[in-house]
Amino acid sequence: MFRVLPRVRLRGEPGAAFTRTSGDLMLRSPVTLARAAAALLGLVIATDLFALWADFVMFDVTGDIADGAQGELGRARQADRLFGWAGYAQSAALVACVIVFLCWFHRVRVNAEVFRPDGHSKSRGWAVGAWFTPIVNLWYPRRIALDIWDASSPGTPWHRPRPHGLVNAWWTLWIISLVADRAGFQSYRKAGTAAEIYDALIQVISADLVDIVAAALAIAFVLRLTGMQNEKALQGPGAVSPPVGAVGGPA
Repeated sequence: MFRVLPRVRLRGEPGAAFTRTSGDLMLRSPVTLARAAAALLGLVIATDLFALWADFVMFDVTGDIADGAQGELGRARQADRLFGWAGYAQSAALVACVIVFLCWFHRVRVNAEVFRPDGHSKSRGWAVGAWFTPIVNLWYPRRIALDIWDASSPGTPWHRPRPHGLVNAWWTLWIISLVADRAGFQSYRKAGTAAEIYDALIQVISADLVDIVAAALAIAFVLRLTGMQNEKALQGPGAVSPPVGAVGGPA
């Protein structure tokens, strides 16, 4: 059971001319959101597997056409429809997953600030905004995730945080999947012959495979971090750092 610790009020720097209150923060259970996010990430994997099947159907048809096979127009149309349906399914699953994942990510970010008010390099607003800000979305979310991870590591605030291997693996595969997906999409869009489509599908298949691994690591990250926060919450107030100055950075 995820227990709620007493409210933690963030105040201004000690010795400052005035004291600023940024509001009350309370621990709130991320368990339900974590389960929903993990389930939707599983749905992303399922749609990726469906897309892989569609990829291989298209791959087989275009390979035959590129080799000079005749009378494949019907198969090509069916493969193209299947390929399109797979793309729509992937997009729908991704949108739903992004919404729930960001709700969970913001929840654990707030909890992490209760655990350790002075342990964050970015303000709470970046927990959502960083994902949609060009350029910085390549590293800000990872930095925020590491801050959350460290603050949520069970034990007192002075204990060494748990290793970052899972976070780094997930983030690396996520970035690779984005690049691979973009490259595959561009190659497929520009392809004008069966041979070019055949070659582009190799990139598309690779992108879907990487995305499956990235989504699996994301599930592990969500469940592991949620478990860490639950464990830390059950340790009671002794595991929480005393309140300090409000966290800086863009709101």
